[in-house]
Amino acid sequence: MKALVFNTFGGPDVLEYTEIEQPVIGPDEVLVKMKAIGLNFADIYRRKGNYHLAGKPPYILGYEGAGIVEKTGANVDGVKVGDRIAFADVPYANAELTAVPFEKAIPVPEQISLNDAASVLLQGLTAHYLTRDSYAVKENDVVLVHAAAGGVGQLLVQIINLLGGKVIGLTSSPEKAAAAMEAGAETVYLYQDDWKSQVLGSTNGKGVDVVYESVGSTLSNSFEVTRVGGTVVFYGMAGGDPAPVDPRMLMDTSKTLTGGDLWNVLTSREERVVRSRELFRWIEEGKVRVAAPTIFALKDGQEAHRYLESRKSTGKILLIP
Repeated sequence: MKALVFNTFGGPDVLEYTEIEQPVIGPDEVLVKMKAIGLNFADIYRRKGNYHLAGKPPYILGYEGAGIVEKTGANVDGVKVGDRIAFADVPYANAELTAVPFEKAIPVPEQISLNDAASVLLQGLTAHYLTRDSYAVKENDVVLVHAAAGGVGQLLVQIINLLGGKVIGLTSSPEKAAAAMEAGAETVYLYQDDWKSQVLGSTNGKGVDVVYESVGSTLSNSFEVTRVGGTVVFYGMAGGDPAPVDPRMLMDTSKTLTGGDLWNVLTSREERVVRSRELFRWIEEGKVRVAAPTIFALKDGQEAHRYLESRKSTGKILLIP
């Protein structure tokens, strides 16, 4: 089978599209013919060597995708050949065939395209737990969303709206601000402006009820625009490490800092199926819209990685075998 691999860490040019042995599935796995593969910043970090990779080269990137079951292991019951499945956390997806543990195989309804499933699962399930578990968004909550034009950001905006909240977005450019507004943000401010004053001004000096903080280096600023008794949900560090948080500040202002990581949530097949079912239902009902992805052939993986690293993209990038 063909796969996108690399033998040394480095820039996009280390990626090679080449022939390798196809995976041999175990008794609790299914073999999936990949139709669409999600490209994420985690793939960039792994390619550069920032994230640990098990085993020896050639390494295969990709953790998210969707396809058709070609073969099932002896112990698998509930998934059959021909079924449409997707996954958010299975390695070696940048290939024509992927071995997927049954526990991580998420059924895709007929009404949902495999491109949409591959586009939405990782970031959609992240937005789902952030708004359902980390902080349960309520009617009329005022919510600040960092990186509101990104993959998670646009989905957060939509889910907050359908749960009754009101979104203030932050982005890095007018083009991205337009994308956040289209997703449903009421107001969008730019990072290069005095966004703290703007957010406080838009809330009459009170501050927002909750901040979804994915930048990291802006964590202290997020606390400054959060109301007394409000919450900051910290779930990413795209802009660098945050400064330490003073517990005395939390006590004096009755504010809450909570962290979020998807892998602490997707702990069983039941969790994956139940959460994805609600996400897919929202999409089917038109309450959550999946933006049209930018598509590259898997063989053009170098080009796709360069585009993602350019930070010019909004929404999802898919690799198609």
